[in-house]
Amino acid sequence: MQATAQVFQLNLNNKMKQMLYFLRFILLYCYYFLLLLLLAITAKAQNLDSLHSIWQHKTLSDSIRVAAYKDYIWNGFLFSKPDTAAVLAESLNRFATEHNYPKAAAQAYNLKGIANHLQGNYSRALENYMLALPIFEEVGDKLGYANSLNNIGNLYNNQGNYALALTYYEKSLAIKEEIGDKGGIASSLGNIGNIYKNQGNYKRALEYYEKLPAIFEKSGDKQGYANSLNNIGNIYHNQGNYPRGLEYYEKSLAIQEGLGNKKGIAYSLSNIGLIYKDQVNYSRALEYTKKALAVREEIKDKSGIASSLKNIGVIYQNQGDFQMAMKACQNALLIAEEIGVLDQQKGACQCLYETYKVMGKGNEALKYLEKMNGITDSLKAEETGKKLQQMEFAKQMLQDSIVKAEESRLIEAVHKEEVRQKNQNRNIAYGIGGMILLLSGGLYSRLRYVRKAKNIIEKEKDRSENLLLNILPAEIAAELKEKGRADARDFDLVSILFTDFKSFTETSSKLSAAELVNEINTCFETFDGIVGKYGIEKIKTIGDSYMAAGGLPVPSDRSVKNTVLAALEMQRFIAERKTMNDAIGKQAFEMRVGIHSGPVVAGIVGVKKFQYDIWGDTVNIASRFENNSDVGKVNISQSTYDLLHADQDFKFENRGKIEVKGKGEMAMYYVELV
Repeated sequence: MQATAQVFQLNLNNKMKQMLYFLRFILLYCYYFLLLLLLAITAKAQNLDSLHSIWQHKTLSDSIRVAAYKDYIWNGFLFSKPDTAAVLAESLNRFATEHNYPKAAAQAYNLKGIANHLQGNYSRALENYMLALPIFEEVGDKLGYANSLNNIGNLYNNQGNYALALTYYEKSLAIKEEIGDKGGIASSLGNIGNIYKNQGNYKRALEYYEKLPAIFEKSGDKQGYANSLNNIGNIYHNQGNYPRGLEYYEKSLAIQEGLGNKKGIAYSLSNIGLIYKDQVNYSRALEYTKKALAVREEIKDKSGIASSLKNIGVIYQNQGDFQMAMKACQNALLIAEEIGVLDQQKGACQCLYETYKVMGKGNEALKYLEKMNGITDSLKAEETGKKLQQMEFAKQMLQDSIVKAEESRLIEAVHKEEVRQKNQNRNIAYGIGGMILLLSGGLYSRLRYVRKAKNIIEKEKDRSENLLLNILPAEIAAELKEKGRADARDFDLVSILFTDFKSFTETSSKLSAAELVNEINTCFETFDGIVGKYGIEKIKTIGDSYMAAGGLPVPSDRSVKNTVLAALEMQRFIAERKTMNDAIGKQAFEMRVGIHSGPVVAGIVGVKKFQYDIWGDTVNIASRFENNSDVGKVNISQSTYDLLHADQDFKFENRGKIEVKGKGEMAMYYVELV
């Protein structure tokens, strides 16, 4: 018994020694970690101090001092304390003025623009970017000029003005390609690809993304190469091309593992898991998503952890393991609430709502549904705030334009006054010889009168021409002027587009007459612009209905596609208009659209108040297809579908055969952009 006790004491002593060794190791590790962290912080501080010392060293050249100060602002303050960065950039601007150094002024404006941008002051940011541009151009700094263009593109991108953002990105890309700036080229290509991706134009996004891997591979940027492969994988994934998406995700994963980039590894693993989930291969989906979760837990990426847990919950839900789904999604919700990410909170609530609903626990399901609706309202409020910010930005731009126009007007007025004074002085000087030149003056007056009369006639003629072109297509107007009449014509293939507002009478009863006319006019003016953009012909409006036709008076191979594209853009506008009006408590319309393709007869109706019109069964059927459409949808006929079904820009939903008044059952399809 005593021997046993001695052995036990010996074992206990050994374990205590092991624990003490382990504790000593942990303390030593923490000491070295804190030492390295302190050294890194000290090194950064010393680097910033060194840059500031160079800036203050007045014996050095201006170019060296400015380069150091620019890096001091960029590395030390721009992204952590943008307000301080803006003040420091202003001091750089003063230096540029005092030392007659325009390039430094351009760099100061660019830095101030970025600082304003980060602070959310978009109008001031744009003003500073625009001040930098002409200076960079004047001093021949093409890289600085291209970077400013890119910054302006970022500004418009953040505002949701994708058209303008794209314009500036493309200008920036052209200059970077000219000077061979590989990093800048990759950045611009990525920005342009992102815009097309955000708009759902995956085909164009892929065109730009696929240029990136070769650039990164050539420059040896492995991280950029891996990221570009992930972007391409995302596009194929979104298009439903799972094998290609998986191929690119796995290539990216291999590179991320070689680099040891834990965050990149987790992202690639998560993407692979999502593809397997979409392929209904839940076991593989769970395997990769759990791997992603483990990596994210290792690096303490809370946002990534919440995302992985929600994905795991959804997979368990699809497998029918509701207890595990509930547990994963509840943990995801707790973390999302902790870090305050509304999108992830909404996703976790939706997972819990659907799980409890399938389990038959209505009270619990209702609890999470209400919570999800509350988060949705918060997200809408954020979106509304962003749109109000965009409207304020647009308003500020308009005010700036008005101020500049007024300045131009005043300058022009001063110039005209100077000219008038000079003319008056000249007339006094020449007054003595006025009698001699009386006859020639009379002839000159006559000539002026003739010229003035001719100008008036030309203006009236142009006005009449424009009025005629507003009423009739250009080709028909030309025929009418030439022959005094325009013959009716048969067309074998025309695509007829009809729109109609849902519950128009009910909605219009809630508006005053002025508000109703203004709302309809806003919609129809936009429709006029859209049909003009796609080269199709507006026929007429009848109350709240809008009618247009593609393929006349000049037939075109693209007329069917352009008519559908115009209809889809009209629906997007109406949806965005409703969202905007709902946010400010105004009444808004919802719309149905129908399209049918076939033969028609077209010509001019009447002698007084004439108009260009079309007739035929095709028109009647198009109207019926609009009647059978749903809000927000574009409903097309079998003949239109047959002409477009091979076009990869569109996807179609077969609605089957539906009873059409006076025509019996007819096949119908909903069409959307891919």
